[in-house]
Amino acid sequence: MTQPQAPIARSHPDELVVGLVSISDRASAGTYQDEGIPALREWLGRTLTSPWQAVERLIPDERALISQTLVELVDVASCDLVLTTGGTGPARRDVTPEATLAVATKEMPGFGEQMRQVSLHFVPTAILSRQVAVIRETDSHAALIINLPGQPRAIRETLEGLRGDDGKAIVQGIFAAVPYCIDLIGGPYVETDEAVVKAWRPKHAVRQKG
Repeated sequence: MTQPQAPIARSHPDELVVGLVSISDRASAGTYQDEGIPALREWLGRTLTSPWQAVERLIPDERALISQTLVELVDVASCDLVLTTGGTGPARRDVTPEATLAVATKEMPGFGEQMRQVSLHFVPTAILSRQVAVIRETDSHAALIINLPGQPRAIRETLEGLRGDDGKAIVQGIFAAVPYCIDLIGGPYVETDEAVVKAWRPKHAVRQKG
């Protein structure tokens, strides 16, 4: 995929530009079909009700390349949110968290903590995951970068959380906090379909409709 040489053009002032990065040696080499980016694109399409567009990258598990890609998506493409998938386990080639922390100006540990809490409701091996989330800031722009799991089902679970039969949240997913975080770092106002996940904001930060 061609890397942009200028910020992505926005069709609306509140259009969210999302970087989607799938990190896999085999998928990037064409050994098998990447599932991460399609899963992220499908989930965002169901969830976001405000304007958005995606900038996609499929890259191998190379630490320097991962960091370079994150920098390019934030500093050049002006993404407001970057979601990565893959490379967060304990294997030797899993270096996504280290590459992400290397480009951070602030770490946001609550996201990683909550992702592991969600996943532990499904599998005990969730304690092996090392996902992190960070803010990357430049003089004129900032973005939230979140490492997500590699499997489509786990991506959905960590973003949405877990609900009981009565529809009430048993454990909160992480995306409920993403729109307000983007507000706080100067990004666009993001709205969601509450049937999937409700974007939480304090009352003073909620934009009145109409």
